[in-house]
Amino acid sequence: MSQRQLFVTTALPYANGNFHIGHIMEYIQADIWVRYQRMQGHQVDFVGADDTHGAPIMIAAEKAGITPQQFVANIAAGRKPYLDGFHIAFDNWHSTDAPENHELARQIYRDLRDIPASQGGSLIERRTIEQFFDPEKNMFLPDRFIKGECPKCHAQDQYGDNCEVCGAVYAPTDLINPFSALSGAKPELKSSEHFFFKLSDPRCVAFLQNWTQDGKLQPEVANKVKEWFSVRSNPDGTTSEGLGDWDISRDAPYFGIEIPDTAIDGAPAKYFYVWLDAPVGYLASLKNLLDQRGVNYEAYMANPNLEQVHFIGKDIVTFHTLFWPAMLHFSGRKTPDQVNVHGFLTVNNGEKMSKSRGTGLDPLKYLSLGMNPEWLRYYLATKLSARNEDIDFNAEDFMARVNSDLIGKFVNIASRAAGFLTKRFDGKLTPTFDAQGAALLSEIHAAKDSIAHAYDAREYGKAAREIMLLADKVNSYVDQHKPWDLAKDSANNLALHQVCSVLINAFAALSRYLAPILPSLAQAVEAFVGTRMNDWTHTGPVTQIHPYQHLMQRVTPEQLDALFEPPVITEDKSVPGGGSSTAPTLGTDVSSLPPEGAGLALGRPGGESIAPTISIDDFAKIDLRIAQIVNCEAVEGSVKLLRLTLDVGEGKTRNVFSGIASMYKPEDLVGKLTVMVANLAPRKMKFGVSEGMVLAASHADEKAEPGIYVLQPWPGAKPGMRIH
Repeated sequence: MSQRQLFVTTALPYANGNFHIGHIMEYIQADIWVRYQRMQGHQVDFVGADDTHGAPIMIAAEKAGITPQQFVANIAAGRKPYLDGFHIAFDNWHSTDAPENHELARQIYRDLRDIPASQGGSLIERRTIEQFFDPEKNMFLPDRFIKGECPKCHAQDQYGDNCEVCGAVYAPTDLINPFSALSGAKPELKSSEHFFFKLSDPRCVAFLQNWTQDGKLQPEVANKVKEWFSVRSNPDGTTSEGLGDWDISRDAPYFGIEIPDTAIDGAPAKYFYVWLDAPVGYLASLKNLLDQRGVNYEAYMANPNLEQVHFIGKDIVTFHTLFWPAMLHFSGRKTPDQVNVHGFLTVNNGEKMSKSRGTGLDPLKYLSLGMNPEWLRYYLATKLSARNEDIDFNAEDFMARVNSDLIGKFVNIASRAAGFLTKRFDGKLTPTFDAQGAALLSEIHAAKDSIAHAYDAREYGKAAREIMLLADKVNSYVDQHKPWDLAKDSANNLALHQVCSVLINAFAALSRYLAPILPSLAQAVEAFVGTRMNDWTHTGPVTQIHPYQHLMQRVTPEQLDALFEPPVITEDKSVPGGGSSTAPTLGTDVSSLPPEGAGLALGRPGGESIAPTISIDDFAKIDLRIAQIVNCEAVEGSVKLLRLTLDVGEGKTRNVFSGIASMYKPEDLVGKLTVMVANLAPRKMKFGVSEGMVLAASHADEKAEPGIYVLQPWPGAKPGMRIH
């Protein structure tokens, strides 16, 4: 097989909040593909970046009292725990506000603007348009920062581009009684000169009709895109007239890249609309990586064998299948070879993600609960295919697949053989196998090509199913030969040696097949069996094993219960001028997750907002008592928990588990007084029953202010006293 040269990217996350589980799913999908390609010996450059420009970030930074640059830097500083935590191995993570992106975006614009007449002329056109202007903020308003009454169904408090009640799409000027979501002021219509990329030009249409239908897109995506080229009637009675021109400019003030040669005759500069420079960030991140290596970017991109591969979600297909390839092609640059589109991730039988209902899946919370990142990598892989389909995270299915497939079928193969080999044969394996064992290993090795094809085609679910079917056959071999019975009589040593050697060789082969999905486990297996796991072509037998160390724990119901436990919800604030708004902090057209570090800048105590107001009756339901810690000890099998034995003045003690082991030694807490919730329902945990909760304080952003602090009452308080 000839070596491939691959340039791979994922969609750039908007830098106004933490990664959510949708980001992690996409990155895992791409990471699995990249790892497989590298196992085949191909050269891969895998890059990402933060999408940093636009009005929402500018507004959020202003409210936080910091510059946009500092705002996005705070967000960027929090990316590493997610990527490292889920074993996502980008070669470079950059920013669209980096010098490389400013340079490349401007040059692509110039190349589109300066197309000679002999080649059809410029694809950039200036037009004067009318748009809403906020007289109090002194700025033109993006569509999502204008609200009002829907012109179709008359629902109140709808955005300037579409109605969330009836689904109608319209222009902001169609809204009834519009108001600014920033100030509440009535917006004014003002004229402004804007710059358009002429996507409707016959040259663009002809190119895109061919490019979108020649195998670079999944069939279902290509079919959908095909509809956009023709005039058609819509259900609401309007018509869609094929490809329209694209407004690529925004007026100052705007956090972004200045459009060249627009600040003339004293006029303020225009800025690129964020969606123009965002995909250029793929190239900028690559250029930054190559510059670090001393590799010439232009020569790299000029390689005719280079494959440019994008992984994106279905919500941004338009930008990646129309604007992006047209921008690249008509500016004289290479166009993508693949745009791989995935669907959305839902929870528990199709329910939409909702943090307030406890149906969100917070990636950092997942890791903080001690849940193995490779459980999630495997589970998502079993769901992912080459098709643009939504996938569902079902808690019961997740636990069953991990515990049954990974532990029951796969990991247990090694544990059922390793002990016999270590104790009876000094860890050495025999190179000769019984006929049935040799046939089994031959079948496992013969599956290499079909599993490879599934990985290459992004059919991870198919690959996982085939691997687990092979694991079933290995376990059937175990059940037939029963090494535990063979070990009872030393006369069976030859058979025992052969059976266990077959099992370890089978386990090594299956581990190699799973390595793109489970890279950390594969590394541990490599240390155990002494053969390479990162080389797909490796076929050498295992000759010696090291003492077996347990490779993976099971998922517990308690972990899943904790994962989906709803957080405290804060109330939305209203904006002047009518209605409630989700706009003021982070922008309404993108993720509403709070940026790391923003809590301090916004003046939030402890880095998070005060919870909704409650009544005195609500508070009275909570029975807070002084408790004395009469004993404290570490919990075997947990690095976070301490087991506290508490005297709450009841004539008996209570057992409470608390995640404070990182801050306190058990002996330092014995004899101390603290505060506990005494009427909390007992909770069964992996390590026992917890009969209450000890109160402690921590900062919402542990990076800004790490630590957790147990509450202590003033001297004179006695066990059992109630806190009023």
